[in-house]
Amino acid sequence: MTAAPRALIFDLDGTLLNTLEDLADSGNAALAALSLPGHPVDAYRLFVGLGVAELVLRMLPEAQRDEATCKRAGALLVAEYKQRWKVKTRPYPGIPELLQALLAMSLPLCVLSNKPQDYTDLTVREFFPGLPFAQVRGSRVGVPNKPHPAGALALAGELDVMPGQIAFVGDSATDMRTARGAGMLPVGVLWGFRDEAELSANGARHLLKAPADLLPLLGPPLRGKG
Repeated sequence: MTAAPRALIFDLDGTLLNTLEDLADSGNAALAALSLPGHPVDAYRLFVGLGVAELVLRMLPEAQRDEATCKRAGALLVAEYKQRWKVKTRPYPGIPELLQALLAMSLPLCVLSNKPQDYTDLTVREFFPGLPFAQVRGSRVGVPNKPHPAGALALAGELDVMPGQIAFVGDSATDMRTARGAGMLPVGVLWGFRDEAELSANGARHLLKAPADLLPLLGPPLRGKG
């Protein structure tokens, strides 16, 4: 992509919202209910990002990953998260201001998450009330999760914007691989769950230290209007 992006797709957890502590607390409560040991909050940085099933596998001890335990742990995790999803979760500093600035540029904004669709919708409505995202997509039956590019490409089609004209903004290898697979611009954020080395190794074209660092990437053609 050489021209300024005409649309943006954002990951949710670790990019727009710091959900780590609520996810960790929910996971550890589920493990405690199974009489299994919990994990430090930071361990969940590497557990999350590929959906509920993968989170359950990663948080369970290797010897406890049988189908029945995974099913029980998954149900407990969902039940615990239902009680905790907005206790400690907050937008990262500077994110609300960034989104308002992007909307003022008339840029369509989308969310693409591996969080279940109902929680993706609920979370976006709670923490970004009234913000007119063009589309909000979570994990859905029949659509492969990230890093498969299908979800990102579907959003491009709904926006009627070529994939090469879309910036995909996220905090993990999963997001960078999604962007590359879809032919979009991979933009990594350094305030999220994963580190610079992971983002760079997986193809991030730009790395943002703060949300406002995204604005210069949009270029004079968009920023100079009005």
